Amino acid sequence: MTMLTPRTPTKLAPPGRGRRERKAAELEAATRLAGERLAAISARPAVRVLQDADTSRCGLTHAEAVRRLERHGPNTVAQERTPLWTTQLAKAFCNPFIGVLVLLAAVMFWQDPADPGVVILSVMVAVSGLLRFWQEYRSGRAADALKKLVTTTCAVQRRAGSGSAPTTVEVPMDRVVPGDLVKLAAGDLIPADLRLITSKDLMVGQAALSGESLPVPKADTRTEDLGQDATTDPVEADNLCLMGTSVTSGTATGVVVATGADTWFGSMAGTLVGERPQTNFDTGVRKVSFLLIRFMLVMVPVVFMVNGLTKGDWNEAFLFGIAVAVGLTPEMLPMVVSANLARGAVAMSRRKVVVKRLNAIQNLGAMDVLCTDKTGTLTEDRIVLDRYLDVHGAEDGEVLEYGYLNAHFQTGLKNLMDQAVIDRVNEAEEVVVDARFSMVDEIPFDFARRRMSVVLNRNGTAGKAGRPEHIMITKGAVEEVLALCTHMTDHGEEVGLTGELRLRATRIAEEHNRQGLRVLAVATRTVAEPRDTYTVADEDGLTLVGFLAFLDPPKASAAAALRGLADKGIAVKVVTGDNELVAARVCADVGIEVGHVVPGSEVDALDDTALRALAARTTVFAKANPVQKARIVRALQAEGHTVGFLGDGINDAAALRDADVGISVDTAVDIAKESADIILLEKDLTVLEQGVVQGRTTFGNTIKYIKMTASSNFGNVFSVLVASAFIPFQPMLAIMLLVQNLVYDISQLATPWDRMDEEYLRKPRNWDAKGIFRFMVSIGPISSVFDIAMFVIMWHVFAANTAAEQSLFQSGWFIEGLLSQTLIVHMIRTRKIPFVQSRASWPVMVMTVLAVLTGLWLPFSPLAPALGFTALPASYFPWLVGVLLAYCTLTQLVKTWYVRRFGTWL
Repeated sequence: MTMLTPRTPTKLAPPGRGRRERKAAELEAATRLAGERLAAISARPAVRVLQDADTSRCGLTHAEAVRRLERHGPNTVAQERTPLWTTQLAKAFCNPFIGVLVLLAAVMFWQDPADPGVVILSVMVAVSGLLRFWQEYRSGRAADALKKLVTTTCAVQRRAGSGSAPTTVEVPMDRVVPGDLVKLAAGDLIPADLRLITSKDLMVGQAALSGESLPVPKADTRTEDLGQDATTDPVEADNLCLMGTSVTSGTATGVVVATGADTWFGSMAGTLVGERPQTNFDTGVRKVSFLLIRFMLVMVPVVFMVNGLTKGDWNEAFLFGIAVAVGLTPEMLPMVVSANLARGAVAMSRRKVVVKRLNAIQNLGAMDVLCTDKTGTLTEDRIVLDRYLDVHGAEDGEVLEYGYLNAHFQTGLKNLMDQAVIDRVNEAEEVVVDARFSMVDEIPFDFARRRMSVVLNRNGTAGKAGRPEHIMITKGAVEEVLALCTHMTDHGEEVGLTGELRLRATRIAEEHNRQGLRVLAVATRTVAEPRDTYTVADEDGLTLVGFLAFLDPPKASAAAALRGLADKGIAVKVVTGDNELVAARVCADVGIEVGHVVPGSEVDALDDTALRALAARTTVFAKANPVQKARIVRALQAEGHTVGFLGDGINDAAALRDADVGISVDTAVDIAKESADIILLEKDLTVLEQGVVQGRTTFGNTIKYIKMTASSNFGNVFSVLVASAFIPFQPMLAIMLLVQNLVYDISQLATPWDRMDEEYLRKPRNWDAKGIFRFMVSIGPISSVFDIAMFVIMWHVFAANTAAEQSLFQSGWFIEGLLSQTLIVHMIRTRKIPFVQSRASWPVMVMTVLAVLTGLWLPFSPLAPALGFTALPASYFPWLVGVLLAYCTLTQLVKTWYVRRFGTWL
């Protein structure tokens, strides 16, 4: 027995390459092998295919089906399962800053188990990790709930035994095996890769695999089937029906030639599970994290050595160094990032967007290129009758009437174009038509003739000798109908169809085809000898009436949504499996500058370097297969773009996974939803635009915290170095540093609820480690200037210049340091003048007030002795106000210079 479905190897890529490149090579190799195998099967005669599958037109026996199920396994494809909650919980704590905090807490515990800093750091770590875990766990459950199985069974022809008659039984899809004969009818999901044995009027929707919006005809094999010419693309093969597609009309029987991972669909799915590639967010966070950690590893030893050498107390210097390490570490960063992303996810859920992976929110804000399919995103994903034209290309209601009569009276299953014609006619006209005509006979559609005809009786109208008057109305492919026409209707009169007029009519149809429309011809004939039955031979001597032109219309909101994305700095590129003409027409209708439409075959001919240049200048890609779509995404990423991909088909899964942010819809196939980071409950670019704004707000608030904290911490450490070198005692106790840090960090918990300036939201935003370092060293030392000013004031004005008065010195610097840190938030959060041109949200204002009041209260509180504070004299506070006003003024001046110099702020 020759089996048709040897297992495809899962690891086909050459070694020694990057993980993403290996995955891409595996996908390409797997789909190529599956395609070659299916193409060979398509080219064989049906009899040979049945022999190779060791089956017959009667189907398998039940016993043989069980044996094959054991041999080949269930008919399922690889799926990315939602990880266990324990795995999700562990991953939520995988963060470099969390590692630093855990290390610091361990050192502090080793030094002093009763140190309150241990509890503070532990709480920060726990809240940050649990917040991220809960949001992603909840989003994962919501995404799982969106999975809707279209059907669970299919009709298979099997026998009880070798001598028994075949019967059609319903079996679960996962129990279909190679060699099974599957019966297909309208509405069926095709359960495996099938080679058609017989078919009648079969139309298959392949949008999930190819991106084509219209159903495609499959081979009408009622005569001897000798196979077809070899094709390199199994999706294009007329006699193959592939897993994941569906029947829109007609009936067929096919033999299963591949199941599960060996199907065309399965060859793609198997390479799309496992660890996901690094995204823009992952790379950015890692760079920023290690920048700050490196800075801490440099500064802490310096502070430790300076304190140890100047004070002589190395144990105290060690404790102070640990406190500085905590102060330098933006320990709230994991919590603030998690809170920002979680709040963004909640806000997006209200806009009908499910966020599966929290990091995708920031990637959405950073996105500067969106690759999208055409069907259902730019178009309405339905077929409508756009035009009804006479032979000169002018609109003619008579053409619509004849087209409606043909569609309305046919008794077979109406296809999408028939329904579109019917939908164009209102109910009142339908009643009139039903009264004027009655059905006599029909000549059904078949793929050889590519047309169908109805014969109607004109009610109340008598022909010659008082006999009824019959009219034949034929609708079908332009070339097929034109070949049967001898006359045409010209402004209401019937004239002979000369060669010149025939050519002119053909050109009109071709012109509309080039505009991306599907064109059918309509012709009539008044029957001279009425009778009860008619045959194909009667479809002759027809009169051409005109043409019907169909399309998948652009969404009314698409053009406005595209303009909105452009205003946000996002370039939209259409990457579709549909043909070049249709893609160009739709894109032009919604305002996309089309230029040269690049077919997928052209992508295959280019190496990666050439494709990068082509992808950068091309707006529309057509006839793109899954491998080509993923290559286009990677080419754009290689040019430095943050790429989003919006798709809902099987053919989109690889690109969704490779993109920085994969976006799908709740009606998408399961593999697309599994590969996506974000799921839209409405396939609408307007919803996506709102998500982009939320993503940028989330990122803005995150980077705001990082820059504020990093610059403030840098200034504090610089001040500590100066004080340690020139002051004979600790400028601030370690416990004071921890309390100051804690109060400041708690005040920053409101950051996720802050608003961003409109100007900030207009452009894509990305991580910039160099920019953060530049900001830190430019803005941080400003606080040191006024810290040193406060040192001088405390030393000379308040005589806090001895070890006996060190508590007064430390209390004075504590309040100034905390208030300057807290108030400077309002200076840094906007490039505008704070409180005048831009105000923070009320949660930020409230937390600022609480932090200031806490700082002022602590030296006078019952906690003061335990923390080492001393009550400050009233004369201290005018000096404090003066220092803070001077600090804010200088910061605003430096901010103005910084923006002019570097063209950016946050």
